Amino acid sequence: MKTESWSSTRGFLLAAVGGAVGLGNLWRFPYIAGSNGGSAFVLVYIGWVLVLGLPLIIAELAMGRRGGRNAVHTMRELARREGRSSAWVTIGWLSILVPLLGITYYSIVAGWSLNYTVLAAQGAFKGISAEGSQALFSALLGDPLRLMFWHGLFIAAVVAIIAAGVRRGLELASKLMMPGLFALLVLLVLWAAAAGDFRQGMAFLFSADFSALTLDSVLMALGQALFSLAIGVGMLITYAAYLPRGVSLPRAGSIIAGADSLVALLAGMAIFPIVFAVGLEAGSGPGLIFETLPVAFAGMPGGVLLGTLFFVMLSLAAITTGFGMIEPVVAWLSRSTFMSRPLATAFAGLLTWAVGLAFVLSFNVWSHVRPLGGVFSEMGLFELVDFLVANLLLPFNALLLAVFAGYFLSRKSSAAETGLGGSALRLWRGLLWLAPALILLVLWGLLRDFLAAA
Repeated sequence: MKTESWSSTRGFLLAAVGGAVGLGNLWRFPYIAGSNGGSAFVLVYIGWVLVLGLPLIIAELAMGRRGGRNAVHTMRELARREGRSSAWVTIGWLSILVPLLGITYYSIVAGWSLNYTVLAAQGAFKGISAEGSQALFSALLGDPLRLMFWHGLFIAAVVAIIAAGVRRGLELASKLMMPGLFALLVLLVLWAAAAGDFRQGMAFLFSADFSALTLDSVLMALGQALFSLAIGVGMLITYAAYLPRGVSLPRAGSIIAGADSLVALLAGMAIFPIVFAVGLEAGSGPGLIFETLPVAFAGMPGGVLLGTLFFVMLSLAAITTGFGMIEPVVAWLSRSTFMSRPLATAFAGLLTWAVGLAFVLSFNVWSHVRPLGGVFSEMGLFELVDFLVANLLLPFNALLLAVFAGYFLSRKSSAAETGLGGSALRLWRGLLWLAPALILLVLWGLLRDFLAAA
């Protein structure tokens, strides 16, 4: 039985958008777009969101609301109702394992955002050079105690809110944080338009040059759509279990996908004009946020305030995503064990913090540790868990979700949950039939590139 529910559709949508909007939009998307042809990549990405992302979001929401429980019990119940093999509960277990593993290292990157918020407010970026910015970031990575503190602070903030429950914690915090995040993002775009090279930034994002696209970049856009929309992470299935029957899932899915994509585009509109204005490289890799942007802020009017607002926004996005990664674990623990919700949340937080210490140390004390040989011989602990979660477990669970929803969830059940009928239902189910092949392409591309690099 459902023990909790959202108090309003607006609360659910803000929480779901918050769970999807995270570092994948504000950190990963800009540098991937910058490295793969800019606007052409953006258009392909949006196409994949419509063709693959939206149908899968609706599918996860439909499965979660129909099961009405945590991810494991939902899949067990759906398999029983549909007369399918109990092995489909694997989706449920992966929907617990993926976010649990993911937040153990995601929290470390989120901790960087918190730390950089303080540094920006203190004026640490004033007059900083490219070499100085790299040294600042290296000093953070080389200090295990400092990383542990920010890693722990992030987890404590997420745990404190989740422990309060769906309505008083998760929903209330999302109602406060998400409007704030959007307001800050719009303010940063306006600032970039006034003080940055907005014309070059807009040309980079919105002047399509399809000759710059390759098969690899098309597959990367497809993978980014899955990653950014949090498909296969367990968040959407879990959040939908608290959803009333009267909410339209196609409408909710469209809002989630649209808002998530809008944030990614606005992030590019805020970042690229600032980067171009000071003559820096747009596709400078993962260091774009923590190494390149501090130099850009140093060269901009009002750079201290601008940098502070940016990293506040980044931190808010990280925290709301943290909700979506902890909640599936808490929902399962509080139903499957003796633990109350507050105790289950505390346990999940402590476990996340403890496991995350290994990844903290992988940047400094254990930086020499390479636990696996062969093609993994150059990967430290952090790189290994990131590869496992982002490149294997997440797309594999998305593949299983697509297969179950497209081929094993009956037409009657699909229609009952989505409210779709006629040609709309046929189109949705047709896209779900196509989805497994597309996800297999993503997996093939990721593994091919990895093996080639190795």
